[in-house]
Amino acid sequence: MYRISELAEKVGLSRSTLLYYEKQGLLQGVRQPNGYRLYSDKDAQRLHLLQQLQAGGLTLKECKSFLDSKVQRSVLEKRLQQLDEDIAKKRQARALLAALLGEGSLRLWHQQTDKLAPDAHLDWLKQQGFNEQQALHLKWLSKDMNEHDQYMADFMTVFQGLERWGPSSDADTLKTLSTLPTTPTKIIDIGCGKGFSTRLLAEHTQAEIVAVDNEQSALDELSERLTEQGLKTRVTLSCASMTDLPFAPESFDCIWSEAAAYIMGVKQALTQWRKLLTNSGFMVISDLVWLTDNPSQEAVAFWEGEYPDMQTIEKRIGQMRQAGFAVIDHFTLSDQAWHDYYQPLKARVAEVKASMPNSNAIADIEREIAIYERYLGEFGYQMFVLRKGA
Repeated sequence: MYRISELAEKVGLSRSTLLYYEKQGLLQGVRQPNGYRLYSDKDAQRLHLLQQLQAGGLTLKECKSFLDSKVQRSVLEKRLQQLDEDIAKKRQARALLAALLGEGSLRLWHQQTDKLAPDAHLDWLKQQGFNEQQALHLKWLSKDMNEHDQYMADFMTVFQGLERWGPSSDADTLKTLSTLPTTPTKIIDIGCGKGFSTRLLAEHTQAEIVAVDNEQSALDELSERLTEQGLKTRVTLSCASMTDLPFAPESFDCIWSEAAAYIMGVKQALTQWRKLLTNSGFMVISDLVWLTDNPSQEAVAFWEGEYPDMQTIEKRIGQMRQAGFAVIDHFTLSDQAWHDYYQPLKARVAEVKASMPNSNAIADIEREIAIYERYLGEFGYQMFVLRKGA
């Protein structure tokens, strides 16, 4: 026979725990005339059995039921399901921690986080030591901080020698310019890249133009082209972030941005860039949109990973009006705009692929080309011509 303190030591539990068990009916000592409770070996064994049942994740109430009567399979099945769910969550937690330590891929995590909390994700990436240009490239291109440097090196190997860095055509740009009710005098071209639209705007207007991009190599190439065309004095080049443009409010009567607003988010661009416009100034942006209400599942799955905020034309127009713009005109970019971009890109990938057989950047570009070839028409770039309202 054991006193409660002796029983506690024998089974490795505290005296207070045993008193609680007794209160719950899990243990029943025999009170002696002197007031002490005494417990038998059978009580000790019952406690050992209780501990074994608890190790299976059962509650004290369930343990008592199983000690006093037949085991209920439904209860065990429920506990087993919960345990499997807990194990799955812990495996996910471990995989994330390992990936954050560089021992696995962070792609899915970055994609999910950016979809749920894009601004917080961008700020967090900056806290990890990425500058804004690197963070934006990571969000939209590499999608994995562990492989970002190699990914971007491979990506630039492909794109550095290409003329166009996105779908566009001179004809579509000039068509858009012709829809403006008045000819602008001060234009900012945001996300200008190598400056196809910049040069056309300089050729076909007399406006003062500021061309902005955060990729200095692209601006250097644009500078050379402007010099060759005798347009250098007409254009000011600015290496800056589109999310923090260094210009005073109402500095321009026209904002131009082809295939770039998505980088910071179209809704955010509409709000932030609007301040740079004079009253009744114009904003021209192109954005990738769905052209059908029933796109193919493969196309949907691809663009959910590449551009989670992709909308229908109607939804985007609603956002533009809500941001304080009137929609003057809009049209879908021609197939030629896509051909002029993807055919040179496809040829360039074929040229360098053998030297980079395991490149994730190459694999991503090939997936995008395949989606373009199969499903263009279900999606496309839409050019929007907007006027700032009061």
